[in-house]
Amino acid sequence: MTFILTAVLVLGATGLILGLVLYAVSRKFKVEEDPRVGQITELLPGANCGGCGFPGCAAFAAACVKAESMDNLKCSACKSEVMQQVAAIAGHAIEVGVEKIAVVRCSGSCQSRPRLRTYDGARSCAVAAMMNGGETGCFFGCLGCGDCVSACKFDAIKMDPETGLPVVDQDKCTACGACVKACPRHIIELRNKNKLDRRVYVSCVNQDKGPVAKKACDVACIGCGKCVKACPFEAITLENNLAYIDFEKCRLCRKCVDECPQHSIIAVNFPPKRVVEEAPAAPETAPVETESTENK
Repeated sequence: MTFILTAVLVLGATGLILGLVLYAVSRKFKVEEDPRVGQITELLPGANCGGCGFPGCAAFAAACVKAESMDNLKCSACKSEVMQQVAAIAGHAIEVGVEKIAVVRCSGSCQSRPRLRTYDGARSCAVAAMMNGGETGCFFGCLGCGDCVSACKFDAIKMDPETGLPVVDQDKCTACGACVKACPRHIIELRNKNKLDRRVYVSCVNQDKGPVAKKACDVACIGCGKCVKACPFEAITLENNLAYIDFEKCRLCRKCVDECPQHSIIAVNFPPKRVVEEAPAAPETAPVETESTENK
């Protein structure tokens, strides 16, 4: 009994001494955290999505406080107003940037792309891309397994059961870029939201030649170049049999939309165009013959 009591006392005393030593060391080498880090962290969404390039929101907040400027620091999940508050707390000035949104550049629905085979593997776009390239003849379009949905921390993407394509909720999307990184086919792109959230883009990434692309998908870009000629702002380029609209140059005139024979160019959040009805032509009247004075 005495032996057990002695052992307990020795262990208790040892633990107490080690605890005091650890407390003294922690006090001596304690690193004081800048209170601004906590203030900035509270403003951030807390999703830890990694869109800013840092492992988490706390790391991003610490980088904002330590940085000399906010030029290369941007939380894509934050609105411009929030970023201005972050910059003010960190003691920096920041320019208001253009808000962006994720855009799915594929319109190859189940009706547009015939299924040629069945994929029974893991429900992962990354795996399907490596195994057999998907179930259709298009080796560029959406695989439909929903890797982008799993990657989104803000519940801003859903798979449409009718089309088999992802749909972005423009009210929830924060343009963090997680879905862009998750897509093995690179069909998701961050584009400017523009005024009234209006966008014009080529909803196709197929780089096959026209006949091959059209056979694989009814709405595939065939690289005809009609949109390039129609654009008055030189915002459209044609490369590798695929048209691309530069959202920095595009003025949303929609002339390319009317020219595309494949309906591959999508215009979002525009009102319907007005149909101008031509006035009916006036009926032709027969000339009135007048009797000359010579015959009177």
